[in-house]
Amino acid sequence: MKILVINGVNMNMLGLREPEKYGHVTLEQLETSLKEFARKLNIELDCWQSNIEGEIVEKIQKSRNDYDGIVLNAGAYTHTSVAIRDAINAVNAKVVEIHMTNIHAREEFRHISLIAPVCIGQICGFGIDSYKLGIRALIDYLTN
Repeated sequence: MKILVINGVNMNMLGLREPEKYGHVTLEQLETSLKEFARKLNIELDCWQSNIEGEIVEKIQKSRNDYDGIVLNAGAYTHTSVAIRDAINAVNAKVVEIHMTNIHAREEFRHISLIAPVCIGQICGFGIDSYKLGIRALIDYLTN
């Protein structure tokens, strides 16, 4: 099984950006941790990040032939991007939407996810463990 983790806008700032919400772990440290976690689960895992909406759309489109599923933290694009939603829907991707913070306990505009309706599920509020929970949920979904 091969899974892609896509991190969207501002996720390259992990460790620096609002550490009281996102902690001190950098994106590189997060990716290393997730790859180690994936090895223990006996799956292949690739990680990728972009601040550019169109690049995220292209990555989702191209992933359909290379990955069994995607764990997606679209960041702020979660609440604004019809394009990312349409890309997920167009390729019928199996996607778990994740967020490190609980988007439903934050500002009201963050309560709405435009991508949730085309994802198989949403996990939020567990910090970096949201990724691990998302990976496990995706594996369970794909194998059952």
